[in-house]
Amino acid sequence: MIKVICSGKLKEQYLTKLVEDYLNRIKKYHKIELIEIKDENNLEKEKENILKYIGKNEYIITLDINGEMLDSVKFAGMIDKAFINYGTITFVIGSSYGLSDDIKKIANKSISFSRLTFPHGLFRGMLLEQIYRSFKINNNETYHK
Repeated sequence: MIKVICSGKLKEQYLTKLVEDYLNRIKKYHKIELIEIKDENNLEKEKENILKYIGKNEYIITLDINGEMLDSVKFAGMIDKAFINYGTITFVIGSSYGLSDDIKKIANKSISFSRLTFPHGLFRGMLLEQIYRSFKINNNETYHK
């Protein structure tokens, strides 16, 4: 299973459609769950909300501007390797305030898509697209160029 824990609900219809499209594409390969937690302006409250959705034997990946930058092939390899030892991969996207240090400490891996800052709704779509792309790569299917 793949879980994506993110802060806040999408308000823009075009972003909702983008996210729904990639969720449906991913579901052809793997079970995925998108978990929207309340958008907090307090990292401690956000941490508590995130921890409610993280189980004991999950591979946790935080999305952090200071995380490791991967290309799509390495991202796909990371997912493939994580599923060897873990039944669930959990991606955590923090709020505009970032992520609690406690969440960062429990993460198996921290990755960054860029040093740029993106709107959270758009980034959610970008992450889902890369997850979808990773399944296409790992299954040797055309899509990735």
